[in-house]
Amino acid sequence: MATTLTAKGQVTIPRPVRDLLGIVPGSKVDFHRAADGSVVLTRADKKRPASRFEKLRGHAGEGLDTDAIMALTRGET
Repeated sequence: MATTLTAKGQVTIPRPVRDLLGIVPGSKVDFHRAADGSVVLTRADKKRPASRFEKLRGHAGEGLDTDAIMALTRGET
């Protein structure tokens, strides 16, 4: 993935990289020089982005209670 440097020295981080690191507008990032001379971009807060499975965890919100679900599955509505 290539990007263009602006006159102000700014670049746009490609969406796949932002998604991989879990960074959003306002996130802080660090640049590190690796032993081989390459530059590595990391999240400054060192947090690991949530996996796709972790994003699915949680509560579905207000909805049907158990009795209502059972009635639907039995065709009693």
